[in-house]
Amino acid sequence: MNQTPYRRLTSFFSPWELWYHLLMMPVLFPIGNYYFVGPRYFNDWRLFLVGNTVIFGLYWFSVITLTLAVRWVIRHYPDAQRATRRTLVMLIVVGVLTVGLATLDVFAYSLFPSLEVSFSWKVVRPILVLGLIFDLCFCVALTAFYTYNQWHRDQTENEQLRQATLQHQLDSLKMKINPHFLFNSLNSLSSLIGEDQQLAETFVDQLSKVYRYLLQANTRDLVSLQTELEFVANYADLLHTRYGPSLRINQTTAITFLEYALPPLTIQILIDNAIKHNTMSPDNPLSIDISTTRNGRLLVRNTLQRKTVLMKVSQAKLANLLAKYRLLSGDEGQVRETETHFEVSLPLLNSTTAPGKPS
Repeated sequence: MNQTPYRRLTSFFSPWELWYHLLMMPVLFPIGNYYFVGPRYFNDWRLFLVGNTVIFGLYWFSVITLTLAVRWVIRHYPDAQRATRRTLVMLIVVGVLTVGLATLDVFAYSLFPSLEVSFSWKVVRPILVLGLIFDLCFCVALTAFYTYNQWHRDQTENEQLRQATLQHQLDSLKMKINPHFLFNSLNSLSSLIGEDQQLAETFVDQLSKVYRYLLQANTRDLVSLQTELEFVANYADLLHTRYGPSLRINQTTAITFLEYALPPLTIQILIDNAIKHNTMSPDNPLSIDISTTRNGRLLVRNTLQRKTVLMKVSQAKLANLLAKYRLLSGDEGQVRETETHFEVSLPLLNSTTAPGKPS
């Protein structure tokens, strides 16, 4: 679809930048043309039209060139701690470009005989000085705009992270006191006591480890993958006791990534999401595979056997988990669904400060 010139401008410039340049045009155009053409610029409508056409093209070519250069510098020095170096590099780059742009301006005016502009250093020099003054204001304005935007974005991300953390803590609290999970676990334990006391003791031990981990989950932001997998092993045993051959949970993760970090209960949320959205039976078991990819991502993949009734609460937990990843790493993860499988891929965080195992 073809865009209008206005839409193309607003897709390249921010509204603030666009307004800045629109306000500068009626100031710079008369000054520049008066310098080049003299009083004839105001007395002859043809010279007025030619002069404005030439300076319009030169102005927007210069603005776009300088904006690209400034954005290049910002991309290489994005941190607030490097603001001084960023500003100095920006001034140097913009200053060098201004020499070329000032020369181009005079050359362009000299191509129109009616304007009577000679292409000489004497004419270029004042334009260069004027350009450097404009560039200084331009760089200061863009730096201030960038700093404000960075501060506003940081504030927004901090607030989103705070909300995601509170939601995660709420989900963790719900899991701790989840009467449905506890009721099913106690029912399983009651059956085991009469059938196999040794297996019942093992079940109680696993249940205590699961609840200990759940109680500590909201006290830390990250845990190592190894810690999470140890919890998942106990959690999976409880689920296998309940569902039997109807559920299969397989884990094949590379040793290389065991010290990488992720938010606690990440895998448990994905396992619960698979169980709540899919049917299972001994003849058609639900298979959940937990693995890592070569590029350091966690991959949880399950067979797709959808229930007819969707679980909105479970969907909300998955959405909250993806939002938290987006705020922690800038990568919210990838969700992919085929005719036979549903999978979630999340980045593992290379953190040397990930908390260890719960005591």
